[in-house]
Amino acid sequence: MSENETDPRIARTRDKLGEALIALMQQKPFDDITVQEVLDRAGIGRSTFYAHYRDKNDLLMSDVEDFFGMMATLLDRRQAAVDRVAPVRELFAHVHDAQEIRAAFATSGRMQDVLELGRGILARSIEERLAAAGVTMEPALLKAQAHALAGSLFALLEWWIDRGSNLPPAAMDAMFHRLVWTGIGRT
Repeated sequence: MSENETDPRIARTRDKLGEALIALMQQKPFDDITVQEVLDRAGIGRSTFYAHYRDKNDLLMSDVEDFFGMMATLLDRRQAAVDRVAPVRELFAHVHDAQEIRAAFATSGRMQDVLELGRGILARSIEERLAAAGVTMEPALLKAQAHALAGSLFALLEWWIDRGSNLPPAAMDAMFHRLVWTGIGRT
């Protein structure tokens, strides 16, 4: 098995633990959740948990990293048009559909960490997509541009949520990509 592949048993264990933590976060504040409660809900033993994670925060951030990693590779896996540099439509649709989970993250006190991790992961993906789209600029400027765009994506997401998510994800995707290509100097 290559290092990028995960043993299916490990993936199932990690999924069970993540699902248990998210379910508990929807019931009570993150700081009030114990590792034992996560273990009981997931049906996983303590030694198995600690073989994968340091603590519940590590579990939470690992799940967040997995989610944004999946989002970062989504366009490539779907062989999306090269002018789409971020999976805005898919991300916004997920956020819209997962309102209870979003609320749990908001009350967890970890939202800033979640957003920071997401921005970093998506910035690297945007940088790769810009290069694949033929955007040529010095490497440091391309990296800065990608980080600025990732920050803009999350600012747009926050704006959308604050206004009741009343525009469809496809419209938000079009808006974001119009901002991207106008800002880079392509229309």
